[in-house]
Amino acid sequence: MGGLTGGGPTPSRAERDNARMPTRAAEAGSSVQIDVIEFLADVLARSDEEGRLDDFYGRLCEAVTRVTSMRRAVIFRYDEVRRQVRAAGGFGVDLDVFADGFFTVDVAPMTRRALEEDCVIEARGDLESELPRRYLEALGVTQVVCAPMVARDRWVGVILADRGGVGDPIDEIERETLWVLGKTAALAAMARVATRQHEKALQLEHRIELAQNVHDVVVQRLFGVSLALSGDRPFDEETRGRCAEELQAALADLRQTLVQPPGRATPATATTLTAEIDRLSAQHPQLGITRLGAEIRVPAPFEPLAQAVLIEAVRNAKRHARPRSVRVSTGGSSDTFTLQIVNDGAHPGRPQGAGMGLLVAGFAALQAGGLLEFGPIEEECWRVRLTIPTAA
Repeated sequence: MGGLTGGGPTPSRAERDNARMPTRAAEAGSSVQIDVIEFLADVLARSDEEGRLDDFYGRLCEAVTRVTSMRRAVIFRYDEVRRQVRAAGGFGVDLDVFADGFFTVDVAPMTRRALEEDCVIEARGDLESELPRRYLEALGVTQVVCAPMVARDRWVGVILADRGGVGDPIDEIERETLWVLGKTAALAAMARVATRQHEKALQLEHRIELAQNVHDVVVQRLFGVSLALSGDRPFDEETRGRCAEELQAALADLRQTLVQPPGRATPATATTLTAEIDRLSAQHPQLGITRLGAEIRVPAPFEPLAQAVLIEAVRNAKRHARPRSVRVSTGGSSDTFTLQIVNDGAHPGRPQGAGMGLLVAGFAALQAGGLLEFGPIEEECWRVRLTIPTAA
């Protein structure tokens, strides 16, 4: 009659409870890890919303005490500006204790082991061989836990935490929780670094674009006014009125440039370099723009940059030279692309400098992994050459 259970003895209640213990432990660990991720997400959101960026690592330390049995925590990380390891944040600890400290993995062996092995390390009892004496004396710790902050094999920092006194060794669930805390804190720190770098790059791009717009619109108007005012002849009413109109227009253009939203340095294009050469040739027949070679070929990813360089080179030839011809050619090898624009109307003896447009184009070339060169190559000839590795 008892053959429904496979013939084995019926387990007792205690045995059934013991069999469920690993499942309950795993469920408890998963629940804690979810709490950790949610709390850290809240830390990130609140730090950005409230502008409390300097308190970011302090809040991460608070997260350690919120989801574990730890009562104090300090995050040590490498400061690229100061070029030293420093206490970036803490909870339940006065960070002034570490203001002038010299804290490295060489003077704190347990931190090196935690980072190299990417695991949580606990030390108890005699800690002088594990941590600097100054740290131990200031906090009076006799038991400390070190959680590594490692992201893609990069050592971001460590979390040192303790209970404020001696306690039982941490169990596997808490060890896993601390490891997740360290890993998540490292990813959050790396994300913040990447965000700051991206913001700096955007700011630089916006400044360059603003300078280019001011140069192309405002400076050109003011340059024309200065030429008119530099003459020796007396001004008539018409000339004086025209200068006043140009100055007012320059001020209006400057206001418009300052308030308009910045765009991209090298915008996308729907045309080709060949079509752009033909368009410029028809628009400026006096420049003698011609294509050299049977065919102009440009790798698709470099079309916007090549067209931007061409337009700027033609603009400079029209403004600052009197060319009889502007020759455009492309070339390169299996791993490079080269665009060259040569005009034969450079003024001999006149110093030739880099205009704002060429500087911006040079910056865009560097972003693409290439190089923009410009300068005289022979008498009365001025060359602009763009070289880009095709692997870029």
